[in-house]
Amino acid sequence: MNLETVKLNGFVFDKNSIENFYHTNNSENSWQRAIYDFLINWFDDSETITVHTSGSTGQPKAIELTKTAMRNSAHITNTFFGLNETSTALLCLPTNYIAGKMMLVRAIVGQFNLLTVEPKANPFENLQQSIDFTAITPYQLIHSLEEIMSFENRKLEIEKIIVGGAKINKETEATIQQFSTLFYETYGMTETCSHIALRAVNGHDKSDYFQTLSGISIRKNENDCLCINAPHLLFDEIVTHDIVELIDNKRFLIKGRYDNIINSGGVKLNPELIEQKLEPLIPVPYFISSKPDSALGNKVILVIESDLFSSESEETLWSAINFMLDKYERPKEICYIPQFCYSATNKLLKNETLRLL
Repeated sequence: MNLETVKLNGFVFDKNSIENFYHTNNSENSWQRAIYDFLINWFDDSETITVHTSGSTGQPKAIELTKTAMRNSAHITNTFFGLNETSTALLCLPTNYIAGKMMLVRAIVGQFNLLTVEPKANPFENLQQSIDFTAITPYQLIHSLEEIMSFENRKLEIEKIIVGGAKINKETEATIQQFSTLFYETYGMTETCSHIALRAVNGHDKSDYFQTLSGISIRKNENDCLCINAPHLLFDEIVTHDIVELIDNKRFLIKGRYDNIINSGGVKLNPELIEQKLEPLIPVPYFISSKPDSALGNKVILVIESDLFSSESEETLWSAINFMLDKYERPKEICYIPQFCYSATNKLLKNETLRLL
C-alpha cells in the first residue's frame, strides 16, 4: 500500500484523500485536473508512470518510467538544492510533461510545501510569498523578468530557479546577472526523469559548462555525441544526439545536435553554432536549417518568425550576416514564417515549422 503524501498549498494529501478531493472538487481547469490525475496515478500500486516526450527533436512518444527512478532523481535534486520539509516550492509547469511531474515527485520525496499556479507566461504575477525553488521555461523567464525583480524590491525572495526545455538566450542571461535569485540552466530529457546536469547561470558559481549531478557519469562516442551513465535512473547507457565538448567525465559544453548537421557542398556545418553568431543581429525567434539544392546537395537557409522584412531591413541584415559568418556558413536564402510551431511547453518544433514552408 502506498503510504506517501504530498503537501499542496499547505494541505497534505495521501492516496485516499487525493481521490476524494478529486471527485468532490472536480476542477474545470485542465491544469489542476492534470495535477490530480498524476497524483492518483502516482499513489496507485503500479511501478511505472507513462510520460510523453515533447516532440521538439522528433515525433512525440510515450515512455514508461519507473517510480523508483523518478524518486531517485527527485532525491538527488532535493539534496543539491537543500530542499526539505521546511521548504516551499512553486509548480508552474504543466504536469502533462516530465518537468511538471518531477516537481510533484520532488515535493513527495522532500515533503515540502508545493504551491500550484496556472502554467502561463508570467507565473509569478499573483505570488505573495517567498519561495525556495521553482522550475520554469526560458519563455516564462523572459516574460517574468520584471516580476522577479519586483519580488526583490518587495523584500520577498525567490531563492533558486531552474530553467529548462531550451537554451537561455544571451540577452536574458546578461539581464539576470544583477538578480540575487540564483538561476540554473538544466540539461536532461524525458528518459532521464528530467535533468541530469546543471549550469549555474549567475552568482558565484556561474559557469559556461554543465556539471552532472551525483551518481551520473558521461563520455562521448566517435561522433562526439554525449553518452550518459546513470545507474539509479537507467539500466542502460543513453546515447544522445547532442554534440559535446567534454571538460572531464562530469562537465561538458553543448555544441549542437548531430542530426541537425548540414552537409552543404561537402562541408559539414553545425546550425546551432551559426545561430549563436547571429543572436545579436535578429531580435525575433529564428533558426538555421537547410533545403535541397542541385549544386550543393543542401543549401543553408535562415528561417525567421516574422512577416517579410522591408527591403531596407533585409539588406541591412544581409550585410551583417556577411560580416559575421564565413562563406560556408552564410545562408543562401531567408525564409519568413509569421508564426512558428511550438509545443505546449513553448519548445520550438523545427520540423513542424519547416513543413509550413
